[in-house]
Amino acid sequence: MEQLDINGNVSKIFKSEGRGRWRHIQSEPYKRETSSYKNVTRFELIGKRGESPLFHTRYFEIESGGYSTLEVHQHEHVVYVIKGSGSVRIGCRVHVVSVGDLIYISPGDAHQFLNHTEEGAFGFICMVNADRDKPVPVAGGEACAICE
Repeated sequence: MEQLDINGNVSKIFKSEGRGRWRHIQSEPYKRETSSYKNVTRFELIGKRGESPLFHTRYFEIESGGYSTLEVHQHEHVVYVIKGSGSVRIGCRVHVVSVGDLIYISPGDAHQFLNHTEEGAFGFICMVNADRDKPVPVAGGEACAICE
């Protein structure tokens, strides 16, 4: 069996165990508080084990009926859908997305990911700046500022 040093700034390969799961990577809580989201699982892929990239790569999976926090911050997101389908709210607009779709969320745009389907999990790779500000939850009406 292969031996993998997953800690430190060393080259590494995390072998896939199927879409949305990687050997040696465990799920983590999406956030500390639990009232602003539902049925979200988070996996830190690159950036939390001593690597030194300018970006962090994470995988999120949202089960049917789930959603992430509606939030805003001053760093950008690059998101690539790898499992199922769902929706992304950017400001007051909601867009349906599915496997292969690529999403860019600019700094200052309120956003949220949702899975309103009954088709199973909606999973996506999300890349963010390593040096970033904390997200700020927003109320639904406050998210529409970018649409006006």
